[in-house]
Formats: sequence, C-alpha cells, structure tokens
Amino acid sequence: MKRVCNTSRLVALLVVVLVGSGACTFDPQSGGSGGGGAAPAGAAEKATGASGAPGPDQRDRPTPVAPTSATTKPKPKPTRTVTPKPTPSTGTPTVAGCPQGQHQRQVETYLAQLGGFGTVTVDGRQSAADCAAIKTFQKRYGIRPVEGRAGPTTLDVAQRLATTDPSRCKAGTGTTFCVDLTRQTVWAVRGGKVIMEPTVTRTGMSGYRTPSGTFTVNFRNPKEWSDPYEVWLPYWQHFTQGMGFHETTTYLHDKSIGSHGCVNLLHVDAVRMWELGKVGTRVVLIGRRPGT
Repeated sequence: MKRVCNTSRLVALLVVVLVGSGACTFDPQSGGSGGGGAAPAGAAEKATGASGAPGPDQRDRPTPVAPTSATTKPKPKPTRTVTPKPTPSTGTPTVAGCPQGQHQRQVETYLAQLGGFGTVTVDGRQSAADCAAIKTFQKRYGIRPVEGRAGPTTLDVAQRLATTDPSRCKAGTGTTFCVDLTRQTVWAVRGGKVIMEPTVTRTGMSGYRTPSGTFTVNFRNPKEWSDPYEVWLPYWQHFTQGMGFHETTTYLHDKSIGSHGCVNLLHVDAVRMWELGKVGTRVVLIGRRPGT
C-alpha cells in the first residue's frame, strides 16, 4: 500500500513539473511569457534574432538556425562596386565654384555698359571671366556676399548705376555734389566734367524724406556726433536742416531701412567726397526716393 502511494505522489510531481515548464516557455507570437512570469529582457532577441514584437510581415515563428562549427570559416562574400548616383541638378550651374544667378544676362548687359570691371560676355551663361567681373563689381559697391552670383541686389545696383544720367545735374562752375534721389545714386562734377563716377547711396526713409533742391555745404567735420540718434557720423558734410553726407556703418543695400534725411555713403565714397568737398561746395538733389 505504501508503494502505491509513493508511486502516485511521483506521478503527480512529474505532471506539475511538466505543466509548469510549458507555462514559462516564451512564445514569440504571444509577445509574453504566459502564466509563469516575465521573460528576461533581451530573451527574444537572443533566442530568435528578432528586434521586438513581431510585425505584420513576421507572423510565423522564425526558423531555427543551426549553430556553425567554431572551426568552420565563413566564406567571403564577393565585393560589388557601387557607382554613386549623380547629384540632382539645382538649376544654378557653377563655373569654377561660381554660381549663376537668375539675372545673369541682365547683369552682364549693365556691367558691359558701365565698363571697368573686367571682360564680360553678354550671353546669359556664367563664365570664369563673368564671375570675376561680377565679384569685382560686388566688392566695389559693398554687395554681400561677394560670390559672383547675378542676384537681385546685384541687378538692382547695376541697373541704377547704368541708368543714371550725370548731365541731369545742373552743376555750377566749381565742384558740385549731385544726388539722384529716384535712383539712389550720387556723383561729383567740376567744371562740367564728372570727377567722381555715379555710386550708390541711401537717403531718407518714409517720414524723413530727403528734399530735392539746390543747397551748399555749410559745415564739415571728419567725425561728427549725432545728438538725437547718438551715433558717429564719419566724414560729415552738412547742407540743410541737419542733413548731410556721411559714411554709414549699416548695410547700405537694406531697403527696409533708410536714413533720417542724410545721404548715406560707403566708406570709400565718403572719403572721396570729403577730399573733393569744402565749405561752399554746391549740392544738387533731383527726383524723389520711391516710397517717400
């Protein structure tokens, strides 16, 4: 009788062990560990090579892979030469690192008309010579960046300079400073001859319009302090109502701003006009700045 009881107990123990073992086995399809507790982190990856819960294309149990022998060397895979795909065109061809702008032909036309910046071929195609000429032009008139690209600012400046007519300024017999407010350009004349070619300027913004008319330089100071605006005005040459010629340290081609009536100049032009002018120099302003 005791032997039958021991045998019954042994059978029952084996059933429990087998059932418990099946409950703890990780099932990749179930995403869990059944009723026997959570599987250790990374157990699925180590056992199956999966990187997480099965996705839509991973519905079946992974096929077991037989372990390779430690003495078996993997066969080398053949190498394949990959030809790089060509870079898509950006629509802005370059010549020796010089980008072509959307106003290439127009800028070439105006630079050829102005002259003095290098060889330019008017064909609408960027070349090394065109690039060098445009860079020279941009550097001269403070256009940034100096990259040889015929962009909107370069076109605007070239057009204003090329269409400025110095003969419209009614100059006197001595030195006259002339300002075309419409084109925002300035030049100097002496004895009927242009002694400083038209260059760029920026005059009074809306609410501070620089007036047209004929005036005279009546005060000069190589470095004037502005009381109302608390800034220095280098190479100051006053001609009317607190307005005068002076160098500006801001970006001259920012059309969203303007002066409070003064005639802003690039450094090189402010220095040149200081050398040419004196108290008594005639000042003629024609036209009107757009938007004022």
